[in-house]
Amino acid sequence: METKLYTITVFSENTVGLLGQITIIFTRRAINIETLSVSPSAIKGIHKFTITLFTTEDVVSKVVKQIDKRIDILKAYYNTDEDLVFQEIALYKVATDKLLEKGSMEDLIRRYHIRILEMNSDFVVLQKAGHYDETQHLFDELSETVGVLQFIRSGRVAITKSKVERLSDMLEGIQEKYGDK
Repeated sequence: METKLYTITVFSENTVGLLGQITIIFTRRAINIETLSVSPSAIKGIHKFTITLFTTEDVVSKVVKQIDKRIDILKAYYNTDEDLVFQEIALYKVATDKLLEKGSMEDLIRRYHIRILEMNSDFVVLQKAGHYDETQHLFDELSETVGVLQFIRSGRVAITKSKVERLSDMLEGIQEKYGDK
């Protein structure tokens, strides 16, 4: 079976200890989590975990079913990149003098669509939003030309290409089935 990057989306209430319960499922199966981010979703009171991992469809399907069985989980799904709109954010700290020696920062800003978040006599903090390969390419170029003092990349943030959150459809179905009982 083909190994590729999958994105798991988990919807839950904001429950203490839930992250540990989810990550232990990956640990027990010896699966490495590539990225993880958690935030409130578009549905009030519901949080959204976005987890990426390299695996096969068979394995990701089993993991999602196991996560879905947790009592505190409302619903879990998995998607491929084709089903999603996604980004990540990377921050790069470089020495100001080295960056200025390189020449025009304008070219770098235009080519990579970066923002300067902080600039002082010691360092410059640059921000790049994009896909992994875009943020990595900038890291590689900066490493080769001026050196990177610090670097951090966020986990993937993703939304589906469907009109509403997938959980909304499930909740609507429950509402229709049970009404206002």
